[in-house]
Amino acid sequence: VKGIGRWTAEMLLMFSLGRPDVLPVDDLGVQRGMEVTYGLKGLPKPDKMRNIAEPWRPYRSVGSWYMWRALGVEVPEQGRGYKATMELPEEG
Repeated sequence: VKGIGRWTAEMLLMFSLGRPDVLPVDDLGVQRGMEVTYGLKGLPKPDKMRNIAEPWRPYRSVGSWYMWRALGVEVPEQGRGYKATMELPEEG
């Protein structure tokens, strides 16, 4: 269908068809969520996102939802509050 791209198809799979294992690597919210959650310097590239999300299989849609939610969480200033415990998976 003209005008329907990858992002739109992925949102349809996740929210209309309820597919549990969709990782929308082109979604800015998921990119920013990973950047914040994993303390990355800049937005992750699609390959990096796939590597990070590999342990989420077969529920990458749920992981993506949490990345969107991470953007609504206030991050404490350095040295105050709690320390994030999320770790990046080993590359390879």
